[in-house]
Amino acid sequence: MDALIDAAREIQSRAHVPYSEYRVGAALETADGEVFVGCNLENANYSNSLHAEEVAIAEAVKNGHREFTRLAVSSGRRDGVTPCGMCRQTLVEFANDDLVILCDEGDDDPPREYTLGELLPNTITEEMLK
Repeated sequence: MDALIDAAREIQSRAHVPYSEYRVGAALETADGEVFVGCNLENANYSNSLHAEEVAIAEAVKNGHREFTRLAVSSGRRDGVTPCGMCRQTLVEFANDDLVILCDEGDDDPPREYTLGELLPNTITEEMLK
């Protein structure tokens, strides 16, 4: 299995999911090969919850990284979960359309691979706001 998928699986154990019990882990690889992980953190007011991808991006950016090559996402169900629309838009802020996104489909299947551009075409960008 891909080491990035393994990192996304491993961080799931730290997820705080008392309501949905749906654990998600994300592992974000920087251009220089460093990996930052995140897990979902639920709140009783669901709109205040943090998604695994957001946490991983925040960790990487906080540590000075702005260029990314790959993101792996895994749920405890190994159901091929993809980043939600909000997380996709956040990724666009820091990554190009060619960012590889690996979605864990379990031990018997290779991860499904997408690019950010495939998952979120025609994004809102800084250029559009000018």
